[in-house]
Amino acid sequence: MQAPFTVREAVHAFLRDTGMTTVFGNPGSTEMKFFRHWPREFRYVLALQESVVVAMADGYAQATGRPAFVNLHSAAGVGHAAGSIFTAWRNQVPLVITAGQQTRALFGAEPYLFATEAASFPRPYVKSSEEPASAADVPAAIARAWQLARQRPCGPVFVSIPEDDWDREADPVPPRHVTAGVAPDPAALAELAAALAAARAPVLVLGAAVDQDGGWDAAVALAEQLEAPVWSSPMSGRASFPEDHRLFAGHLPPVRAKLAARLAGHDLVLVIGAPVFTYHVHTEGAVLPPGASLWLLTDDEHAAARALAGRALRCSARAGIEALRASLPVLQRPPGRGRVPAPAPLVEERPNGAVLMAALRRTLPPGALVVEEAPTHRGVLREHFPITRSGGFFAAASGGLGWALPAAVGVALGSPGAPVLCLCGDGSSLYSIQALWSAAQLRLPIVFVIFDNGGYGALKSFGAMLGIPSAPGNDIGGVDFVRLAQSFGCEAVRVDRSVELEPVLRAAWMRREGPKLVQVVLDEGVEKLY
Repeated sequence: MQAPFTVREAVHAFLRDTGMTTVFGNPGSTEMKFFRHWPREFRYVLALQESVVVAMADGYAQATGRPAFVNLHSAAGVGHAAGSIFTAWRNQVPLVITAGQQTRALFGAEPYLFATEAASFPRPYVKSSEEPASAADVPAAIARAWQLARQRPCGPVFVSIPEDDWDREADPVPPRHVTAGVAPDPAALAELAAALAAARAPVLVLGAAVDQDGGWDAAVALAEQLEAPVWSSPMSGRASFPEDHRLFAGHLPPVRAKLAARLAGHDLVLVIGAPVFTYHVHTEGAVLPPGASLWLLTDDEHAAARALAGRALRCSARAGIEALRASLPVLQRPPGRGRVPAPAPLVEERPNGAVLMAALRRTLPPGALVVEEAPTHRGVLREHFPITRSGGFFAAASGGLGWALPAAVGVALGSPGAPVLCLCGDGSSLYSIQALWSAAQLRLPIVFVIFDNGGYGALKSFGAMLGIPSAPGNDIGGVDFVRLAQSFGCEAVRVDRSVELEPVLRAAWMRREGPKLVQVVLDEGVEKLY
């Protein structure tokens, strides 16, 4: 096309050029002009609430490895979406988030639907936020947002767009390419390689950035080269190492004293693609066991700056691992050892979390992707449901609830044809149950398993740990998830006996077209968190 372009035409062309032709949203009056002359090849994915919109885009961006485009409705929509924006920030997911704004001519009158200080609203949980000074600046602002979102560490970027800007004139966005990787400093890398070669008992701690950066195979090769056990970093939103590998040691707890105890006996701790460290419960004590040194490889300058110990080397995870492997001398070390597999759980008449996890693992189809938000049962997930493939596991790194159901929709959209298993607590699911409607409308091959323990089981466990066993507000009763799912167009079934689990789960995977929900009524015993 020749100038003059409209802002809308310039943005549509940019979205087409960058492959962001899937748009996640819930439209309002201040966004409608964006949809005029909507390109036929574009796909609009409707969610019924804005937090669901952002979480769906989060899952889609993680599954595809590319930025996803989000369209929200003014201040109210951004407010609804704030929790999921925070989760996308903690997940380090590349999102271009746009929101409608009132007509520029009305700004001074504080009109209906006006977003006061729109660019300030989503901060600090975006990499950048702006409302362009003029309509002509909008296409370039969206192009900047795309570039920033995909630079490591990735994250959401926000642009507020007045509703009358879409029909104004603007220049098209010139094509540009900016590389996203960061190479390690050669001198620092040589020091780390020498320290690893001299170490008596090194250990690796891997975070989500390893899998996000495609470093799974490189991490396996490094661990085997060092014969070093591998721990998953606390509260990681991805799996970055095969959990059935002989060197996999387990998942570090987000508690300082317990974490340091797990690393006892090691003289060098190498953390890759994770903070040092993410804690949930405060305890006194040293960050590391006595005599241990620490190195951190990270693409996140903030994680490097706030690390509680050791030396940091800034680089992309895969580039750092591959360069480190090439720098290491030939090592002669005895075979390392990981964890001892957990024994099979004892099966009672009514299922518990461990029995359910074991059944889910046995019935999981090949190539299935797992999306998880069952915080009460994360411990038994790790014991009985090992993740064994790169890009096969997604969880929220924020601690907020309501992410998994919509994220599973996004993961399924971003992985056409792949079966998706969504594991979600009953309390978590009720934050975003509307996502079932989108899954049904799109006929996605998702099996949603609701862990129904009658309330916020993780809080009950946390209360027991703190000596507050009877805190109020932790019980949820009487929710019929089967009828709820059916009202959204989802097939659904309820299970409350252990013997029924495997037949029901196998049947759920038999027909791949469309989502299914399985409500599993669990023993309400309190699970140990850490």
